[in-house]
Amino acid sequence: QVQLVESGGGLVQAGGSLRLSCVASGKTSVIDAMGWYRQAPGKQRELVASIFSGGHTNYEDSVKGRFTISWDKAINTMYLEMDNLKPEDTGVYFCNTDVWGIKFWGQGTQVTVSS
Repeated sequence: QVQLVESGGGLVQAGGSLRLSCVASGKTSVIDAMGWYRQAPGKQRELVASIFSGGHTNYEDSVKGRFTISWDKAINTMYLEMDNLKPEDTGVYFCNTDVWGIKFWGQGTQVTVSS
């Protein structure tokens, strides 16, 4: 089992920044990749950014150049640095990993960007 706990969400004005954190516990040694998902009101959950154990990263087009994903394996913590935030970035952000074909999710952290 893997447990994920997010933090760092909040209310910010457009153009501002936030840093989200996701702390993993449990069978963390088997984690090869992690990701951040976002679910806006009335919309499906979408992948925002992902990172692999070798360091490779992927970003959804709308966040490229504004968001940076990182992973500190020494403390089992993944981050999402979000700069130049826009109102359309508003949503609940979830931390995710897939281990043994099972998807594990955190409880989510709310990000609200005001215009």
